[in-house]
Amino acid sequence: MSKTDKRRSSSRGAVSRVRLAGLTAAGLALALLAPEPAAADGGGPAAPRPPASTLAWLAFPGGVFSVDSESRTVRYRACDGDTGRIADPDMRVDHRIASGEVTVDGTTYAYDVPLVGRTRGIVEVTRPDAEPEGLVGDVVTEPQPPTDPIAGRRLLPLTGQLREVVDASTANPAGVTVRDLSGRYGDQQVAVNATFRPKAASVIKLWILVELLRRVDCGQVSLDDGVLVTPAQVVDGTGELQHETFPQVVTLHRLAEYMIKYSDNTAANVLIDYFGGFAPVNDLIDSMNQRATILARKMLDTEAAMRGEENYTSPDDVVALLGAVWDAQILTPASRDLMISFMAEQTLNTKIPAALPPGVPVAHKTGDLPDASHDVGYYLIPGSQVAVAFLTSGPMAGGDETVRQLARTVYDYLDGPLPGAVEE
Repeated sequence: MSKTDKRRSSSRGAVSRVRLAGLTAAGLALALLAPEPAAADGGGPAAPRPPASTLAWLAFPGGVFSVDSESRTVRYRACDGDTGRIADPDMRVDHRIASGEVTVDGTTYAYDVPLVGRTRGIVEVTRPDAEPEGLVGDVVTEPQPPTDPIAGRRLLPLTGQLREVVDASTANPAGVTVRDLSGRYGDQQVAVNATFRPKAASVIKLWILVELLRRVDCGQVSLDDGVLVTPAQVVDGTGELQHETFPQVVTLHRLAEYMIKYSDNTAANVLIDYFGGFAPVNDLIDSMNQRATILARKMLDTEAAMRGEENYTSPDDVVALLGAVWDAQILTPASRDLMISFMAEQTLNTKIPAALPPGVPVAHKTGDLPDASHDVGYYLIPGSQVAVAFLTSGPMAGGDETVRQLARTVYDYLDGPLPGAVEE
C-alpha cells in the first residue's frame, strides 16, 4: 500500500506531504527548523538552545528516515520498502542540519534533517519515472529536548532523588529514565545512568509488538490473521499459551495481547518466527537509531544465552520507544492506543503497581531474569502522564525492590506540589 493511502497524523499535529519540484530542499528544511527559544517572560534570559545530536530520525506517515551524522549513514524504512543502513560519505552537516542525497535501486533520497529533536525535516523521494515526492515530519532524537525548558526545570530535582535510590542499590546496579508526556514539566526528560545496558529480559517484547503493529498500520497484515502454532514452538516460563493444546491457529491479535498481558514467551517466539527471524525487529531498532538495544535470541533459549547471544536495552532506549509510541511517531494513533491498552492489562503487577497507591492508572511491561529485574511503561495520571524505565541487574529479588523504590519516588514527586522553576 502506498504512503498516500496510509497518510496519518501525529498526535502533536498533522504531518504534511508536499511536492518539492522546483524547490531547494536545503532552504526549505532551514525554514522548517524550530525558531530559537524566545526570551522568558519579563525580559529575562532566553531559554537554553536545544542541543544537537549525532543521531536523529524523521517521522513521516508510514515510515522513518534516520541519520547518523557521525558515521555518515542513513536509512529509509517505510511501508513501501527499506534501504537498509547505507553510507553517504558526502553528507553535509551545517547549522545543525544533516543534508545529502543517496540513490538505492534507482530511487533517490534527498534529505535535510535537523539534528535537533522536535523540529521539522524533509526527505525528497524520487522514484524512476515519477515526480519527486516530499515527506515532511517531526525529528526525533534521544533524548528529545523539552518543549518548554523553563517548565522543564521543575522536573530536575527528581534526578537527585532517583540518584539516591540508585546509589543505595549497591547489589543491584540500576538505571532510570523519566519523560514528562503531559506538558506539566515541559516534556522534560531526566535520568540516572541513562545508558545502563542490562539484559533486556521481557522488555524486548515491546519492540516485537511495535514491529507487528507497524505492519498493521502499513496494511501488510491484519490482527485477525491466523498463525499456525506447533508444539515445537511452545516454551514454558511466563505465559498462558503453554497450557493449551497444539497445533492450533492463533490470531495475531491474541499473540500480541498475550505477549504483553501475560508476558507470554511462546507468543513472543511465534511472532519472531512469523517475522522470519530477528532481523525485522533489529531493523526497527536501527531505524530509530537505538544503539543499546538488540534482539539476539528467543525467549528461554538457554543454549543461545550460553553462546553469548543476548538481548539488551537501556533506560533511554526504552523511553525513546515509549515516547515515539505516545506521540504517534512510529505507530498510528489507533495502534498506539491498542498497544497501551495491552500494557494496561499487564497481569504481572509486583513492581510499579505494587509501589503505588491502589487505583493509580499505569500501563507497563515487566522483565525478569535471575540476574535482572525491570519494569517500564506509562503512569497515566491525568495531567501528569510520564513514560518511565526502571532497569536493574543483579539478584532479581533485590532488583524488584529497587524498581519499587524508584517507581514510588517518581510517583511521590508527581503527586507533590508543582515546584517553582530552579536555577541551572
